[in-house]
Amino acid sequence: MSMEKLTDAALDSIKTSYRPRIVDDKISHLLSIFGGVVINGPKMCGKSWTGVKHSRSALFIGGEDSNRAADLHPDRALDGKNPRLIDEWQDVPKLWDLARRKIDFSSDKGLYIFTGSSAPPAGATSHTGTGRFVPIRMRTMSLYESGDSSGTVSISRMFGGGSAETSVSGLDYPRTVDLILRGGWPSGVGMSCEMAAAIPYGYIDSVAGMDFSRIDGKGRKAETMKRVIRSLARNTSADTRVSVIAADVSGDDGNVSEQTVRSYIDALKKIYFVEEQNAWNPGIRSKTRVRASPKRHLADPSLAAAAMGAERDMLLDDPNTTGFLFESMCYRDVCVYASAADGTVFHYKDDSNLEIDEIIELRDGRWGAVEVKMGVREFDKAAKNLNRLRDKITGSGGREPSFLMILSATGKIAHMRPDGVYEVPLDCLGP
Repeated sequence: MSMEKLTDAALDSIKTSYRPRIVDDKISHLLSIFGGVVINGPKMCGKSWTGVKHSRSALFIGGEDSNRAADLHPDRALDGKNPRLIDEWQDVPKLWDLARRKIDFSSDKGLYIFTGSSAPPAGATSHTGTGRFVPIRMRTMSLYESGDSSGTVSISRMFGGGSAETSVSGLDYPRTVDLILRGGWPSGVGMSCEMAAAIPYGYIDSVAGMDFSRIDGKGRKAETMKRVIRSLARNTSADTRVSVIAADVSGDDGNVSEQTVRSYIDALKKIYFVEEQNAWNPGIRSKTRVRASPKRHLADPSLAAAAMGAERDMLLDDPNTTGFLFESMCYRDVCVYASAADGTVFHYKDDSNLEIDEIIELRDGRWGAVEVKMGVREFDKAAKNLNRLRDKITGSGGREPSFLMILSATGKIAHMRPDGVYEVPLDCLGP
């Protein structure tokens, strides 16, 4: 009974062809501080190859034989040159506690890289790993990582007091639709958009047929799961109540309770298929009530398009639907870029009907605000909202924003407006 280990030659071959990811610098840095890192994210986002890039030996778990071998001989599974990659560790959760103990009894750093595409079963590990493992979130590829953005407008530089460089965009409406449908799957980079668009359809079928009982002890009906996914797709980038999704899922075929829908959404969150964009609460002295409902996004905008059966011609003729999918793509990219500066991406909505699509907040409290707009006709209104938010925050004792930005699909040139708001096409944005 053998375990699926890679030879040194195979590791070197993968590293040679590896396409760099923004998370690489963070992984290298944290491996110098902690005993291990755990890279979490949806399947097919590139976790395994990124883990290989930073490792000196590797074990891939996932087949029945390799799972059983690792379960019977966990010490042997962890034996190898460090950093050692254990891919899809949640399938053999005892490896977590054993690796934690090995880290406890070693003065060395960077011993292990674990990757996981789902949460381990409840109670499967006896320790959280705090102080030994540090979690890192990975997403599908941003446009900068896939080579579709110049990255000339740097979020990190703007937080550091720099300005956005004036740069020319190649993005237009048809190109935006193609990028949404292709998605950020590493396996789809280099394919035609038509070919890559088949990836999310297979992904959704795979998720709907998953045995979720291994994750949370509860079974799921494939057809109900598909309907929940379809409803989440129709409500992507929106703070839709669960009751609305439950009504949408029920349709004419009987009632599906809110509790059932919540359990399906929770299951999808555990495999990183659904991500919630929480509301920003700036903690200012103000009578304005900030609303706290999260927005929901699927792991990649291509999944939302596929779940709705949205083909290219349909999206070209439906700018409203495309706008929501574009906002979800912007959320993915901004999350990836903000992570390089240890930033978190929120949304803002208050009882005065002021809504802002994205608030990037760093650990030290610096913040920037982003409105997402498809076309130039909406820019003036977006700029007015951004400045209104700035005035509301600073007028209540909060700090000035590091920047205000309109992120667009058709702006042509990245530049600053006279009112201090940046207009930035998405294919000019980077870390």
